[in-house]
Amino acid sequence: MLVVIALGGNALLRRGEPLTAENQRANVRRAAAAIAEVVAAGHRVVICHGNGPQVGLLALQAAAYRPDEAYPLDVLGAETEGMIGYLIEQELENALPEGPRVATLLTQVEVDPRDPAFGNPTKPVGPVYDRAEAEHLARARGWSIAPDGGKYRRVVPSPLPRHIPDLGIIRLLVDQNVIVICAGGGGIPVIRRDDGSLIGVEAVIDKDRAGGLLAKEIGAGALLMLTDVDAVYLDWGTPDQRPIRRVSPEALRQRSFAAGSMGPKVEAACDFVDATGGIAGIGALGQGLAILEGRAGTLVAPGPGEAVLG
Repeated sequence: MLVVIALGGNALLRRGEPLTAENQRANVRRAAAAIAEVVAAGHRVVICHGNGPQVGLLALQAAAYRPDEAYPLDVLGAETEGMIGYLIEQELENALPEGPRVATLLTQVEVDPRDPAFGNPTKPVGPVYDRAEAEHLARARGWSIAPDGGKYRRVVPSPLPRHIPDLGIIRLLVDQNVIVICAGGGGIPVIRRDDGSLIGVEAVIDKDRAGGLLAKEIGAGALLMLTDVDAVYLDWGTPDQRPIRRVSPEALRQRSFAAGSMGPKVEAACDFVDATGGIAGIGALGQGLAILEGRAGTLVAPGPGEAVLG
């Protein structure tokens, strides 16, 4: 089966960890081991990944320059695609020395310039802050901020992905049995101008939504979203929280989830299953194969019925 695996940015950098090259490589190595299990089970995979912590750090570094010298988010997104893709590619090749070839593709993803997300920033990027520090940075830098667990993070526009101009190249590589790492960080956000040319925009596309679009357009049988939580939970953060083990899109859509974190994963899972009749899994980074086989995490599958709780 062809599986699109979406690696969460927080799964590649554990919450609260310093954003060092050493920490990122260690976490990527864990991710590569999980992906290698899926490949060893006989599945073909295409990988996309988050970049929230990384693109946020680059934006902080860019802020040290004069405002007219700072790089925009689309350029910073391209930088993170190359950096994270390189780490995943190398560690996956090390984990699969006799396996398929691996290639990283910088991927443009087209969005609608009229998307209402540009007026309502929701996508968390960068490190977490205490409330006082976050409010200070918001005033000083003109940021929008929002709660993230018990902390706060910068939030930026996250328009919906509409089209992947590089889709033909991705299909060509997949047909040649290449493991493709693409649409990193949700892809490089671009809009199409009146003359048909493309240009980048100041945004970060949600990687789960981009992964869902990618999975639909390349004919994948499964969408697997690996993150830093072990399942989708009802009543998350309360004493009554319970993991959902198996659920239909219809039943899952009757619940509400956080817009900046689990919400996009749930939407991407439901949309993919409804559109393709395939399956979608959500869960912890190290349990990829178990989630795909229904032994861990949350599996979203076609059919009626209420959620099966853990």
